[in-house]
Amino acid sequence: MFELNILAITISTTETLRLLEKDGIETGHIVNINSMAGHSVPAMNYGTNFYTGTKHMLKALTTALSTELAAKKSKIRVTSLSPGLTDTPLIEGARKDSERGHFFKRAALQGKDVADAVLYVLGTPSHVVITELTIVPAVV
Repeated sequence: MFELNILAITISTTETLRLLEKDGIETGHIVNINSMAGHSVPAMNYGTNFYTGTKHMLKALTTALSTELAAKKSKIRVTSLSPGLTDTPLIEGARKDSERGHFFKRAALQGKDVADAVLYVLGTPSHVVITELTIVPAVV
């Protein structure tokens, strides 16, 4: 989980920035897919404590990257996109778990919802930076 949520993003971002600089590309947009779990620690333990910790760290790293690029007067924008519960194969198993299944049976976003949010962020004019976007399923 740490390797995927932190190391992979850190390495790919570092390499992307290196390649952009090498090729003289001055603009761009980095969108880190975070989670609502990166914004609070649930009162109940649903077996997600380490996941929550990695998402808090990702939020901090994204903010630090944005600050670092702004200090360099970079035109590269940085966004942290934090979806709520999203219907993925990961939660299918959790929904069957008798101990924590009730938490995962709530309304969930679809992958397309997250993709549409990324497109929204990327579609903003170059003078606009959405530093953080949270999306959650509507309660109906």
